[in-house]
Amino acid sequence: MLLAAGLLLVVGGGFDSAAGQSEVCDPGVTFCVETQRIVLHVSVVDRQDRFITDLEREAFAVLEDDKPQSLTYFAQEDVPVSIGLVIDNSGSMRERRRQVNAAALEFVKASNPQDEVFIVNFNDEAYLDQDFTSDLAMMQDALQQIDSRGGTALYDATSISVDHLLKEGNKKYNKRALLIITDGEDTSSRMDLEVLVRKLQSTDVIIYGIGILTEEERRAARRAERHLRSLTRPTGGPAYFPLTFDEVVPLAKRIAADIRNQYILEYTRPPNKPSGYRRIRIELKGKARSNKARYRPGYFAD
Repeated sequence: MLLAAGLLLVVGGGFDSAAGQSEVCDPGVTFCVETQRIVLHVSVVDRQDRFITDLEREAFAVLEDDKPQSLTYFAQEDVPVSIGLVIDNSGSMRERRRQVNAAALEFVKASNPQDEVFIVNFNDEAYLDQDFTSDLAMMQDALQQIDSRGGTALYDATSISVDHLLKEGNKKYNKRALLIITDGEDTSSRMDLEVLVRKLQSTDVIIYGIGILTEEERRAARRAERHLRSLTRPTGGPAYFPLTFDEVVPLAKRIAADIRNQYILEYTRPPNKPSGYRRIRIELKGKARSNKARYRPGYFAD
């Protein structure tokens, strides 16, 4: 299925897609107060980059625009996720698809068995080659839909994949992610990068990236690295750039482990603040101070 690029319009309280929204109504009054939950998925690693999964609520301090926030929910649990695999199918990927397909399948095998996954292959256009499924054989068939040709519409593919996650993903799953695997910078998109980044900052989708660049390409393709990081950084996800093809599968497994070992922190969005970008900072306290937390650095409230 060919997917058309489009824009996401977030109407109302700003972080609707990135959190939950509810109404608190007083039965004796004729109006309701809309409250919005800001949900953060936080990965914590030590100095050896090992996941830390035994921290208590007291180890986390959350600040929005430098003002402390009170957590309304805290957990460290492996919950089902809606995931999109967004795979570069441009001409330069022809000799790399075998490793990429293997990495994608290992990623799924290492993920929560209840996860739902869709697959988008893209070159000049983006194609939904497999809608949401947990069937590994169907995913494998979709990954074999190789027509490596044309350019790299990375931004368009990311935009429509985010739309598909938000529109068609299981509404019972409040965690959504994309894994993008590409070998180059965007060359064909209609979507503007600045518009796309704003869009990402208005949703809760976490984007992970694997940039497959040879050493020769790496010297000439710093822009490709910047393009991928510009998509992952606003969402709190990392971008990896393996030095060899042998590193791709282990990286895919690590990303699956990252998703499964995150903390879930929630607070109520501060009321009566003007629309715009809200900065989020998480500080680790006590014995956890020496560790590193990775999370979404902020969101747009419209």
